[in-house]
Amino acid sequence: MIVNQETNTRVDEVAAGIYRICTPLDVVPGGFTFSSYLVADEEPVLFHAGLRRLFPLTLEALRAVMPVERLRWIGGSHFESDEYGAMNDWLSVAPRATPFGSEIGVLTSLNDFAARPARALGDGEEFSIGSRRLRWMYTPHVPHGWDCGVLFDVSTGTLLCADLFTHAGSDVPPVTESEILTASEGMRHMLDYYAHATATGAVLSKLADLRPSLLACMHGSAYRGDGGALLRELAAVLARGEPAARGAASE
Repeated sequence: MIVNQETNTRVDEVAAGIYRICTPLDVVPGGFTFSSYLVADEEPVLFHAGLRRLFPLTLEALRAVMPVERLRWIGGSHFESDEYGAMNDWLSVAPRATPFGSEIGVLTSLNDFAARPARALGDGEEFSIGSRRLRWMYTPHVPHGWDCGVLFDVSTGTLLCADLFTHAGSDVPPVTESEILTASEGMRHMLDYYAHATATGAVLSKLADLRPSLLACMHGSAYRGDGGALLRELAAVLARGEPAARGAASE
């Protein structure tokens, strides 16, 4: 559903109670999308506070789903402007909300930046937001940032995977069942944003073991399918140091 015709900001339910709020920007050839994810429950979660410049648009979209005052948790994968830039704007309109991030991220950046003290999450830590449980997975340097982590919604099998599988395009569907590895590899070879840390394969294997059925990407379409297989294929591609073969993950 498009909520702002001028900017093409839209909100779509990509899994039960999980909403993708997306705005396209022309920052790379072919365009690029910035998405935040709202997990609706008794204690709603917003994953990716987003760029400050996009705050009014993201707020407008969130209000199309629920009152912003109900927000209880606001966090991101790692400390960058598209993850936490609008954090204090959100805290100013959501009085019950608490920031969150990885233990390293809270220690080094978030507690200094955020207007309220943040909750630090350890690897594998789960917390309840009502009818569902979310699990924080610490993923240092994958794809970048030693404070990096992702969220897994146990009830729907949705992995809020942040910058993993980033792919370009301003007019992409909210959800796709076509493999996204080829497109994301094209983006990586245009602008290599990976740290290429020694533990990358082990981290991706840990995420694959979750067997996610939806990969909720921050940039590009969310992917519905065998997320575990796609994560393992990404690990293999990175280990080889080669671009992905088109369609390889779907064979």
